[in-house]
Amino acid sequence: MIRINDEITLKDWELQESFQRASGPGGQNVNKVATAVELRFEAARSPALSSAVKARLKKIAGRKWTRDGAIVITAEKHRSQGMNRDLAREKLAEMIRAALIAPKKRVRTRPTLASKRRRLEAKLHRASIKAGRRKPEED
Repeated sequence: MIRINDEITLKDWELQESFQRASGPGGQNVNKVATAVELRFEAARSPALSSAVKARLKKIAGRKWTRDGAIVITAEKHRSQGMNRDLAREKLAEMIRAALIAPKKRVRTRPTLASKRRRLEAKLHRASIKAGRRKPEED
């Protein structure tokens, strides 16, 4: 079970862990012990998350989101399976916490009359500079 915040807790049936041998340094330990963790979270089927949160989570997850609506997170930073397991769970929790924050709605504003005038004056000024670069017309 993973506790995201006071209201949201992920159940064990939503999570699936598998272990494999990690790459990188570690000597013979790398060849013997399966310390890397692959955590799979069935996000699309999760009753704990609303549809809006799932949509934001899909965007945040990016390539980690599979076609069947699961998020796959791998962790192989540590030489210990337990530490990698905790790391993968924390990565998932952070991802979900980020998805819980709804973006602020943009309030449309209109440009002021003074800003419109400044823009038009700048355009006229720029046009006169460019007009001064032209060859003079012959009569």
